[in-house]
Formats: sequence, C-alpha cells, structure tokens
Amino acid sequence: MVRPDWDEYFMQITRLVATRSTCMRRQVGAMLVKDRNILATGYNGVPTGITHCDVTGCLRDQLKVPSGERHELCRGLHAEQNAIIQAARHGTNVAAATLYCTDSPCIICSKMLINAGVTDIIYGRGYPDQLSLEMLGEAGIRFHHYQPASAT
Repeated sequence: MVRPDWDEYFMQITRLVATRSTCMRRQVGAMLVKDRNILATGYNGVPTGITHCDVTGCLRDQLKVPSGERHELCRGLHAEQNAIIQAARHGTNVAAATLYCTDSPCIICSKMLINAGVTDIIYGRGYPDQLSLEMLGEAGIRFHHYQPASAT
C-alpha cells in the first residue's frame, strides 16, 4: 500500500471539491488547511439561491472575455473566495493556514488571501495573472506549483 504524502492527499481532495463547480469555463476547488486539519473548502459557482451558469449560460463566454480578465462580469465566486467565506461563516480563523487550490489564484483572490493571513499556497494549474504572483511574493506568502511525484 502506498500512502500519499500530505500535499498529494490535500490536492486530491481539492480536485474532488472542484467537481461541485457549476462553472462552464473551469472547475476550480480550494481548501484551507491548518496543522493538517481541513478548515474549509470552496468551489467556484454562483452565490446561494442564484441560478447557476450552466442554466443561464456563461456571460463571459457570450462577451468573449479572455481568461484572467474582467472578473466582475461573472455571476460566480471563485473557489478561494468561497473557502474564505465558509470559514468566516463558521467562525474559523484561517490565519497561518495553507491554501490548496486546483488553480493559481487571481489577483482578487490573492488580495483576499493576503488579508485573511494565509501563509502558504499550493496550486495545480497556472493562471494568467502575474500581478497576483508578484503581490503574494511581496506579502511573503510561500506559493508553489504542485506536481505529483509521478509527473516529475
């Protein structure tokens, strides 16, 4: 039996969380972890009680908005935002937590993660947002692109 290391374990769960997404463009999952305990999860999708994009159609696709631009033209919240919100709703402090995410965070999510006190980010796929990575670095947040051992 081969047990996954902690990063692989949490990334596998994050990929499962992403399957709850209703986004038509990209399914993203995020999870906040502290001391190897899961604090909160989130996936990208519309706010509670709002019609899902898989029903209404994607406004960003209709307007031909490139990935990484004009986030305000989306009905949904990002996975990282939903994870922070879920933690806050339950009174969970995420300061000094690690964010595991299927994708590198955008600039909006990065600003929220900085102010929430997240100290580490481990992500799967890249995202076209250089300013996000620059600000995370300036804030002293450690981040790295995760690749499973079998992929190296």
